[in-house]
Amino acid sequence: MTQAWVLGQRALREAWRTPEALLPTLFIPLFFLVVNVGQAARIFPSKSTSFLHGQGYGAFQLPSSLLLAASFGSAALFLVEEIEGGYFDKLRATPIPRTAIVLGRLISEGVKGVFMASALVVLGLIFGIRIASGPLGFVLLVGLAALWAVVFSGFMQAIALKTRSAAATNSAGLIFFPLLFLTPNFVPRNLLTRPMEIAATVNPVTYVMEALRSLILEDLVWSKILYGFGVATALGVVMLALNVRLIRHYD
Repeated sequence: MTQAWVLGQRALREAWRTPEALLPTLFIPLFFLVVNVGQAARIFPSKSTSFLHGQGYGAFQLPSSLLLAASFGSAALFLVEEIEGGYFDKLRATPIPRTAIVLGRLISEGVKGVFMASALVVLGLIFGIRIASGPLGFVLLVGLAALWAVVFSGFMQAIALKTRSAAATNSAGLIFFPLLFLTPNFVPRNLLTRPMEIAATVNPVTYVMEALRSLILEDLVWSKILYGFGVATALGVVMLALNVRLIRHYD
């Protein structure tokens, strides 16, 4: 883990030196939040819409923005640059475990995920969104968003290791958008049409979103929270195992 942490720090410095890669991660989720609230807030007034629990529609939409921000990780693209430039082969030749190479970038994405999620939630608080589950809910909210950032970065990194192509890796990131819109994104699951409800039920992103949403709109509803963390953790384990397998068989 020491080598992984050192490589994670290196990846964080890499991100710090390219702030232009981080700005869209914050701007685009905020843009979608403003647009979605602007389109639907008057349809769902806070006083007469039961699923808002007395808050504005922005509180309902904030989890979508958190998931969107968590799915803009740049670790895989930096990894492809190293592969194409030859530095990755030099790194593999050093006496460090190969697993540390993939773990380091996932650690850095988790740290960046904490920063981005915290920034979005604080901005939401400034504009009147409340975290109904309190300080512990804030910590869980940021932690779950950061965990999803690690999951998605693990998926992207696996594509990078398999294809060794910047174009293929960049295109693979687009898979998140269908997954995001096949969730109860605009209304709760019980208000969806039957086909859409079935699609949302089999979509793992739904349970992460519902856990995030419950932390904002309700008190600590552990059934939803644990389900969300369980899904994200299970996917994280799968992605980590896939990354480790790919780098061990890289040659």
